[in-house]
Amino acid sequence: MRIAFVGKGGSGKTTLSALFSRHLARSGAPVLAVDGDINQHLAEALGHDGDDLGGPPLGAHVADIKDFLRGSNPRIASREAMIKTTPPGRGSRLLRLLGDDELHARHVRRVGDVPLMVTGEFDESDLGVACYHSKLGGVELYLNHLVDGPGEYVVVDMTAGADAFASGLFTRFDVTFLVAEPTRKGVSVYRQYRDHAREFGIRIAVIGNKVTGEDDLLFLKEHVGEDLLTHLVQSPWVRASEQGRAEGDLESLEPHNRHALTILREAVDSHPRDWSALHRHAVEFHLRNARSWANEATGLDLTAQVDPDFVPGPTSLG
Repeated sequence: MRIAFVGKGGSGKTTLSALFSRHLARSGAPVLAVDGDINQHLAEALGHDGDDLGGPPLGAHVADIKDFLRGSNPRIASREAMIKTTPPGRGSRLLRLLGDDELHARHVRRVGDVPLMVTGEFDESDLGVACYHSKLGGVELYLNHLVDGPGEYVVVDMTAGADAFASGLFTRFDVTFLVAEPTRKGVSVYRQYRDHAREFGIRIAVIGNKVTGEDDLLFLKEHVGEDLLTHLVQSPWVRASEQGRAEGDLESLEPHNRHALTILREAVDSHPRDWSALHRHAVEFHLRNARSWANEATGLDLTAQVDPDFVPGPTSLG
């Protein structure tokens, strides 16, 4: 199951991504956390102390990732002919979560109990010549080729604000958790997400964060309505953890907030994956990209990369 955490900058989406990943890992579930934010802080939120994780970021190795994933797919002539939306087909290399393959071996590093992949920072060489979404191509390709099952989890900390809708990556998830503070700015991002999500049938749920009392909760209910799944209260334990002085593991988190994490997992598990719908969205956004810019950029008809008789899923692994 694939989960995205989105929200206004400063809403706490990175903190919630880390807490939920740790909650899943603590239960023994297979989980992979992915830092897909332009501000790379998920490792720190998971407890990493230092700069170097020891593993190369996805964004710096997109060409190698393409070479690996295209496998022997006859519809993809080269890495140059493969764009981030290129869907898998017969001959493509499909991935199992945290499987024994070179992509996971190269890019996954463990932070505490949680395996982590990072997209990489927006560095000086990118200034004025690239957008951050080019670095997210590795994440989109990874999710397009991943065959994950029930009880397996990929948790992605996405870019802040409605900018996450700038690519088709937002359609790659089973549920999108929007973290909203009880403020007018916090719920304004929700309204943008709600309208985009409805257009594509994307499942979203709102998590109220930093709630200090009944007035905050009533404010969220008034502006979010039935999309409000649960809320977390102000957390001294989280603040202490962010300052590097928290004692104990996640069991020391406030009982209300631990229960909220349980509610999130129940919401994720309550809707089985629709592989056909997931692949249909992938194909739709690939055709959009091919026709709007990629065909001209490559000199090829990239719409032909769509394998009409292929749908990824457990049966495709055979």
